[in-house]
Amino acid sequence: MKFLNVAAAAALAFGVTGCATVINGPNIRYETSTDPKGATVKFTNGLTCTTPCKLQLRRKEDTRADITLEGRDPTYVLVQSKFGGAAFGNIILGGGIGAVVDGSNGSTNHLSPSPLIVQLAPAGSNQGAQLLDKKGKVLMSVKAHNDSVRKDVAKTIGKTMAGIEGPSAPE
Repeated sequence: MKFLNVAAAAALAFGVTGCATVINGPNIRYETSTDPKGATVKFTNGLTCTTPCKLQLRRKEDTRADITLEGRDPTYVLVQSKFGGAAFGNIILGGGIGAVVDGSNGSTNHLSPSPLIVQLAPAGSNQGAQLLDKKGKVLMSVKAHNDSVRKDVAKTIGKTMAGIEGPSAPE
């Protein structure tokens, strides 16, 4: 009888938690790299690393990554938390409660760009930093990326950190 109670409790616990919470969890292993390597990256949550690096970030939190390296222009990249598709699976499979759980802790979200790969511009060159894909191909300028997500990210990290008003790191 105890076995059946434990099994029922386990099934209930799994049923009321979201699939993404069970599979993904609220944190993500986030990779950051720069060209050239060895840059210091400081995130708004206080974490710092030297590229290339991997650290844990919260899936549901927008952040800003300030990147510096001697001999290169400093830059920052706005990292946006985006809603993922796992919530739709919860709804379709009858896991309305799971969808609420996943939505509240951000387990269905992913961070963009991910991985964060930045080609830094030589100091004083006015070239601007570039976002790269995993193969090293230029996706877009850091400025273009930041401009495309700035208003949305400002809602969570603030207008100053998003570069809308006040002092901000150069791009």
